[in-house]
Amino acid sequence: MPALLATLESLVGIESGSRDLEGLTRLAQTVAARLRASGMQVEIKPTKAADFDPTFKGAPLGPMVYATRSGRGVKKVLLIAHMDTVYPRGMVARQPFRIDGDRAYGLGIADDKQGVALILHTVELLARSGFTDYAQLGVLINGDEEIGSRGSSAFITQLGSEYDAVFSFEGGGSAAANGGDMVRLATSSIAGVEMKVFGKASHAGAAPHLGRNAIYELAHQILKSRNLGDPAKGLQINWTVANGGEVSNVIPAEARAVGDVRSLNERDLDLLEAALRKSIEDKLIPDTRIELNFRRGRPAFVANDAARALARHAVQVYREIGMQVEIRDRATGGGTDAAYAGLRPRGGVLESFGLRGFGSHSNDSEYVLVSNIAPRLYLAARMVMDMGRGRISW
Repeated sequence: MPALLATLESLVGIESGSRDLEGLTRLAQTVAARLRASGMQVEIKPTKAADFDPTFKGAPLGPMVYATRSGRGVKKVLLIAHMDTVYPRGMVARQPFRIDGDRAYGLGIADDKQGVALILHTVELLARSGFTDYAQLGVLINGDEEIGSRGSSAFITQLGSEYDAVFSFEGGGSAAANGGDMVRLATSSIAGVEMKVFGKASHAGAAPHLGRNAIYELAHQILKSRNLGDPAKGLQINWTVANGGEVSNVIPAEARAVGDVRSLNERDLDLLEAALRKSIEDKLIPDTRIELNFRRGRPAFVANDAARALARHAVQVYREIGMQVEIRDRATGGGTDAAYAGLRPRGGVLESFGLRGFGSHSNDSEYVLVSNIAPRLYLAARMVMDMGRGRISW
């Protein structure tokens, strides 16, 4: 546990926001060096967004660290996590690494540097014990997860089709309200929606009636669409960015809003998109024009029989140390790289092998539980060992 805490401190100390390519490269080199020291063959793979990507338009993104080690066992096991965070450079000074009782604090520590640390120590633990009873042990740490894995998703999908088991090290449960340990069999699909309204400019004091207020129309459309989700089905739309106008005495001719959409499946996304397009036909202000761009991002992770068998085995392993782990089979709004690994799986994918924590994406309260380190490290190592030896079947 002290060694893993030291690793967490070093990882948190390297700022690695999704667009901080310098920091991500430095962190990738640090991770790669640790994996090489554990006897793995390591490659740092550059990534870039697709040329048609509406946001990044072919720009370089954070690198991936891919490491492998061949063994003498029968099954191939892959461990995945991400090293990028949502924080801009300079924010680490507001929340440097510190330990307060059972909590280890730091920016990005829960999402997902704890996952990186657990993978490093799982690999090192197996190497020190001389365990190689797997056909191949793989590690993939990507640097663009927080922006949709736009440069790494295709490679993660490819690896999912090559490995018998994929364990993803996102957080293993909330530390708030005494939440317990868990593994996940489902995550949400993620989409983005952009709405643009085009009106007509006019003098706001002398002739407002000659204008067509794009902000009013945008507000009207946003308020209508807030009820298009269905919480019972895990379908939700939340408008998160809005802007319009340029100067205070001109009726705004343009306004724009961006929304975040989550769903348990792709069919519900289709239904929501259709409902949005139908809704904008009803306008508050005549002679305005509305453009709607609906972009699908990360797909939903839907478990197969192999994933469910892995989850049941995780429950058994945790019982060996007198602890319980809950199997979560319904998504709660978050989307992860388990979805890409599970698109064309060779075997099973299981999410949430990381530490219990709290405060992901917050500026001053992100932490993981120190007491969770030993049991989670045990679970990860045992799952690799049992899977590698072919002791988990479905």
